[in-house]
Amino acid sequence: MRAITFDIESISDSVVRGHIDIQEQELIIVAIHDSLTDEYSSYSKEELPRLWPIIERADVLIGFNSDAFDIPLLNRYYPGDLSHIRSLDLLSEIQKVLGRRIRLQSLAEATLNRGKKGDGLKAGEWWREGETEKVRKYCIEDVRLTRELYKYALEHGVVKYKDLRDIRDIKLDTSSWVREVGTTPAMTYALPL
Repeated sequence: MRAITFDIESISDSVVRGHIDIQEQELIIVAIHDSLTDEYSSYSKEELPRLWPIIERADVLIGFNSDAFDIPLLNRYYPGDLSHIRSLDLLSEIQKVLGRRIRLQSLAEATLNRGKKGDGLKAGEWWREGETEKVRKYCIEDVRLTRELYKYALEHGVVKYKDLRDIRDIKLDTSSWVREVGTTPAMTYALPL
């Protein structure tokens, strides 16, 4: 199974009461891990044509808040419809069980014993200051955390989070997460004919 774990960094000047309007966001970086090559890479908006063939050959897209944010935002730049590719949104899976959202930072600290190296707002500042490589590294690190949480959940059936002073388990049913290659139809929107 070819899994693409991914994350997006974006910028916008409009945030209303903590809510981010996807239509107001501008994509700046997409970072991925490709399970086929076991490599991490990143793509700016101008480099997206190199990303499309990789995504189109994926059996599953894995992200964190990806169904609600990353895929809809990336779809604005894609010539087809990314929602036709099977996706696994770790935040959505956790919310189904726990009934609320948990930050990637909290999950990573409790499950992996390490956290993020910044936040999305800081990444926007770095971008505006021309620190492109810093944004790429930050985005790749979020992909790394997401991928490691996914692998941990597959192996242990849980991820962990800190609830006040206690570390608690979130039991996840991962039985449908892994499917055989070929169960998802291939995409051909950007691939040469």
